[in-house]
Amino acid sequence: MDAPLQSVTNAARLLKAFLSREETLGVSELARRLGLGKSAVHRLLTTLAAEGLVARDADGGYRLGLVVFELGEAVRSHMDLHAAAGPVLAELREQTGESSQVGVLDGDEVVYVDRLESTHSLRLFHETGRRVPLHCTSSGKVLFAEMPRDRRERILAAGLRAHTPHTIVTPDAMRAELAGVRDRGWADAVNEREIGVASLAAPVRGPGGAVVAAISVGAPITRFRAIPRQRLARWVVEAGEAVSRRLGWSEPGCPAPSSGAGSSSSTVRTPNGQEAAHARV
Repeated sequence: MDAPLQSVTNAARLLKAFLSREETLGVSELARRLGLGKSAVHRLLTTLAAEGLVARDADGGYRLGLVVFELGEAVRSHMDLHAAAGPVLAELREQTGESSQVGVLDGDEVVYVDRLESTHSLRLFHETGRRVPLHCTSSGKVLFAEMPRDRRERILAAGLRAHTPHTIVTPDAMRAELAGVRDRGWADAVNEREIGVASLAAPVRGPGGAVVAAISVGAPITRFRAIPRQRLARWVVEAGEAVSRRLGWSEPGCPAPSSGAGSSSSTVRTPNGQEAAHARV
């Protein structure tokens, strides 16, 4: 096992010193609490300040920086997402019998942060924490489609890797694919990352309506094709809406529901282009 870096350990200890809830701490007080020399503490503070993790006040004291708040919000968001998605993932797996998962955007990849395995003996073993590409997975396409345009274009300009002969790699074809995802409200990927594997995903929205995650079902292609696509799309879109409502989202023009189950109707554009009414989970 690799030994921890002492400088990183000391930086972490310094940040933890602010758990005392004091608004600001000076170099001398931090040096006393950490058992380090003032010069060492000053170097740590200078480095952390450059990264936005601490900030210096006019009186010379230091306080936690806004980046620490942003990191805390990210942790809270993922914890909220886990709590909101858990029951919905269980219901989606019960409906489909297949693996269901929630993925979030991290850089230019998708990371699965929650997952329930299929009830079948033949399963797709994609562990929680696994990273997958944006352009050839259904969850990735959902998140890719909702990116700001300039960010999408930067990724397209960098080139898309062909994982199989079915992977979409040309910019124009991917633009058309993502426009379709935005129009119908779900994405699929069949044989695009791995031959014999297919998935279908829908967006999860936060309180303000922005897409914060994707919920998906993945299966071996033979079982995936055995479920009518219209039915599968409806189930996954309903699941995405259910998680979204548990996070505090409500459709424009609709009153915000409580976090408990509520029944109302909406529409989902099905694979044949029709709009089918469905009850929310």
